[in-house]
Amino acid sequence: MIKLPDDFVRKYQKLLGKDEANKLFTAIKSQPPKKGYRINSLKENKQVSYNTQSHIPVIPNAFYGEISGHDPEWISGTVYSQDPSAMFPSYIINAKPGERVLDLCAAPGGKSTAIAEQLRGSGLLVANEISPSRAKVLRENLERWGVTNALITNDKPENLTSQFPRFFDKILVDAPCSGEGMFRKDQQAIEYWSQDYVMKCQERQKKILTAAVKMLKPEGTLVYSTCTFSPEENEEIISWLSQKFELEILPIELGTNQVAKGQPNWADHNKELANTLRFWLTAAIGEGQFVAKLKLPAKPEMSMTGSRKENKKRKRRLANIAPNKAEIKLIAAILDQFNLPPALLNWRSDCLIRNNHVFIPAQDTTGLHVRILANGTELGLLKKNRFEPGHQLAMVLAAQKQTRVINLTANSYNSYLHGEAIKVNTDLKGFVLVSYHNFILGFGKVANQVLKNYYPKGLRF
Repeated sequence: MIKLPDDFVRKYQKLLGKDEANKLFTAIKSQPPKKGYRINSLKENKQVSYNTQSHIPVIPNAFYGEISGHDPEWISGTVYSQDPSAMFPSYIINAKPGERVLDLCAAPGGKSTAIAEQLRGSGLLVANEISPSRAKVLRENLERWGVTNALITNDKPENLTSQFPRFFDKILVDAPCSGEGMFRKDQQAIEYWSQDYVMKCQERQKKILTAAVKMLKPEGTLVYSTCTFSPEENEEIISWLSQKFELEILPIELGTNQVAKGQPNWADHNKELANTLRFWLTAAIGEGQFVAKLKLPAKPEMSMTGSRKENKKRKRRLANIAPNKAEIKLIAAILDQFNLPPALLNWRSDCLIRNNHVFIPAQDTTGLHVRILANGTELGLLKKNRFEPGHQLAMVLAAQKQTRVINLTANSYNSYLHGEAIKVNTDLKGFVLVSYHNFILGFGKVANQVLKNYYPKGLRF
């Protein structure tokens, strides 16, 4: 049985009135969490084995239901498990192909993968996460999703401001918060909760948003979201943000009456706060969520020109270089065997080499002083007189119908995920894509009727 903190109960009885507050408490204590998933429109095969009859309102390719991390749909990056309410911030940002978009607090990657789908490989997604361990998960999820145009960074928001001054068309800040909206699915959120913690979160949110605004283009869009009910982290934050930086609070049209409006009387009574959205548990969409959409003025009062100082010594040591003719030949011997999606068609002119890693960059990072985990699409690794394709390449190739594919049985599927070599009956030789139920899982290499396993060690079960 969930035990809510006494201060939390008193707070929401005062804000909502006893009857409405009791409905919220009942939803927290007695109703199970809502679970959902999205189907990846970037993949060629979208025919999943799950029930697709129960649609999540508004969100395309999104359904209620539970998926398993052991299923081929997940392993192949064809589905992403995500709280239904948490799908809305990235939907609201409505990124367009060609735009530059920043997901500032991006891990584990649900919102970044959705933004990447909207961009369709055109433009730039910068996905940043301050925690190294969470940033690793973010990278894995974006690679699994088959994203080609992401720059994944692991840095503090304030460290990004001088590197990307007035750079982004759109920025999503899904801010760290007190997590009140997660109480029924996360006991730890209840244990952490206190009013003092709420105010500490507010202070941190202001710091993150100050950095975000500095990176937003004039007339750019900022979407702010939390998974808490707290007015201090929601309406009060938006009120502070709109006043300090003169951002306009934009209306959000979703076409559903299940989502409530923000409460101006919980902040400074600014009527525009009613343009924000609140996802209460009683609406039965998903867990608790708050979303606001804001626009920067055409001529922001705060000047932010920024500069990037060159560090020539560092640049020489970590230089990205173009492949020579011999290296191109080695890479082509592998890539030319596969049906390349549009993002890879110009790889000969676009790819670079860094520490023997061959990649197509999403962004020129010359003079960029941030911690970068990945930039664009890693094609693979150059070794002595050979080229070994990388796992991300397999995930990107899944955007197109392929012919060099080994389809696994149920037993060999588990063996592949464990990293084992597999006996196969095929005329194919060399590097092949490995699939199960037509979901591409990664690479293998066939020699003498044996499939050598190239599934990454860090992903193996």
